[in-house]
Amino acid sequence: MSHPRFLLTLAVGALVAWCPRLAQAAHVNVIELDNQIISPVTQQYILEAIDRSETDGAVCLILQLDTPGGLLESTRAIVKRIMNAKVPIAVYVAPSGSRAGSAGVFITLAAHVAAMAPSTNIGAAHPVVVGEGGGPMKKLIRRIRRAAEEESPKKNRRTDAKKPIEEEIIEEEEALDPMTAKILNDTVAWITTIAKARGRNDAWAKKAVLESFSVTETEAVKERIVDLIATDVRHLLTQMDGRTVTLAGVAVELRTAAARIVTLPMSKRQEFLATITNPNIAYLLMMLGTLGLIFEFTHPGLSFPGIAGLMCLLLALYAFQTLPVSIAAMALIALGIGLLIAEINIISHGLLAVGGVISLTLGSLMLFESPDPTIRVSFHVIIPAVATLALIILFVIQRALRAQTQPVATGAQGLIGAVGVASTALRPEGTIFVHGEYWSATSQQPVAQGGNVRVMRVEGLHLVVEPLPSGGVSCSVSLDG
Repeated sequence: MSHPRFLLTLAVGALVAWCPRLAQAAHVNVIELDNQIISPVTQQYILEAIDRSETDGAVCLILQLDTPGGLLESTRAIVKRIMNAKVPIAVYVAPSGSRAGSAGVFITLAAHVAAMAPSTNIGAAHPVVVGEGGGPMKKLIRRIRRAAEEESPKKNRRTDAKKPIEEEIIEEEEALDPMTAKILNDTVAWITTIAKARGRNDAWAKKAVLESFSVTETEAVKERIVDLIATDVRHLLTQMDGRTVTLAGVAVELRTAAARIVTLPMSKRQEFLATITNPNIAYLLMMLGTLGLIFEFTHPGLSFPGIAGLMCLLLALYAFQTLPVSIAAMALIALGIGLLIAEINIISHGLLAVGGVISLTLGSLMLFESPDPTIRVSFHVIIPAVATLALIILFVIQRALRAQTQPVATGAQGLIGAVGVASTALRPEGTIFVHGEYWSATSQQPVAQGGNVRVMRVEGLHLVVEPLPSGGVSCSVSLDG
């Protein structure tokens, strides 16, 4: 009997000794988006982190977020994955000074736990801006808000003499671009569904879309937009401890206070792709690639500008695959470059150059078809890029092309047409002095010593010349000089 008791005691002791190790083994995964646009690259990074957290036994996945916004398609994919994740996901808008703008609002609202650091903000999820000041989009938004106010019991009912607010909304939607109205209505419904699913303030979520509302971290907690404020990740884990979240309909209690923090950085490939898919970087790559090819065509044989330009263009084309590129804008940019090059060969008194600069600027402004200003090329990038490209084409390339059209002044080709002096008599062979050198020469007509001759052709190291009349001396001095 003592033997089984000994084994039981040993097993219990081993279990007790192992329990602290089990507790220490608990960990949370942390990923960071530091001022990055939500794009297919960041989408892949987030989805891979969720997959890993589901398989490596992580207690929770924390997405430390700082983003100005991003692409709607990538945002939808991320939100869908978060809503169906098998591991708790916390979105933490941090560090201080960060923001969750536009697409970041949807991702934050979709999280099981939403937190913000001090001195951060969230909001401005308006999907579309049409024209200066919003145009018909803002009118439609005002109609929707007025409709909501009319439904409130605190407001007086409209008189029969006035047109029903519903009819005004319908008329405004009919006057609006159908795709714009569709995007707006779909986005409002989507963000409302997300907020309700996570028990957050759906009324504010609508305002974030319709009125581009943005609030600070204290207002966000007060308005039930996020759950808590944390100074850092460790503080966040302490505050999250003991909270209950729902995963696939099952309540799960978070035990994060003592969990280890495991950071999952972007791979080098993802970092590189995330950099080049930035609209400003993609635009600059396109301009550099274009400039490199122009240099190669105007300076044949250099090779490096052409190779570098082709690489830049290929990288830009990859970035354009993930960005909403406008074909019309690309055509305007190509037209602008063509007009600048045409100015070099056609006398237009600057009209072609002005047209080229205007076309380049308009094409650059329209390059990416996105309502989100973060998915457009910055005006501060466009002006220097267009000015630099125009100056290089109009001055540097122009000088290069002019140099190619000038007659050759060196080598064998440079000797043809040159005037020299016969250092010996040519009957028919002798020696002449031309371009500061003595050459053996042949003349079909006799030439006296000291006579002037013109080089007709070069045959290896031998020149074929013809005599000049005595009046050719001044020509000799002019050419040699």
